[in-house]
Amino acid sequence: MNQPEQVQLEDQPAEAAGRGAEDVSAMSDFIRVAGNILAVSYPILAISTGCRATVQLSYKPGMGPALSAVAASCYLVATVGFAVRRKWAWWLSVSVLGIETILTLVVGVLSMLYPEVIGRTVWRNFGQDYGFFPLVQPLLGLAWLFHPETLSAYGIVEGDSFLTRLLKRWERKQSQET
Repeated sequence: MNQPEQVQLEDQPAEAAGRGAEDVSAMSDFIRVAGNILAVSYPILAISTGCRATVQLSYKPGMGPALSAVAASCYLVATVGFAVRRKWAWWLSVSVLGIETILTLVVGVLSMLYPEVIGRTVWRNFGQDYGFFPLVQPLLGLAWLFHPETLSAYGIVEGDSFLTRLLKRWERKQSQET
């Protein structure tokens, strides 16, 4: 069967050649916007959590304020990875977001079991005081960092990623069936 010729748009990544121009443009825009939102929301969360930790440490030092200071540091370091498009920054962000996710879950569970020990921290009850944003945000950040377009932008994956190759194979199979 003859397949229609796919024209690759100059400003679109190579792995996008198999998809329609509208899909590629929408996905590229979505990924770009998601990265920008993360690059803005992380410093805001770092500042608010850092201020909270500073005030808490000034008036009532303890486990909660110390954990909030650790969280603020995580948010600040992760910001670097969203703002700088280099391999080392990608690895730094993935590491910090992984640690942040684990700490959010551990502190969230411990705060429910031993609330008097954990105290009031940004990660208490999985970030309840912050609308659960501290639980969701690192997961969104990791999803964004592992997206094929992001991997390519950071130079982590040269050419097609595994996910992109899998998608292309599926699309070829679908087009052969029709």
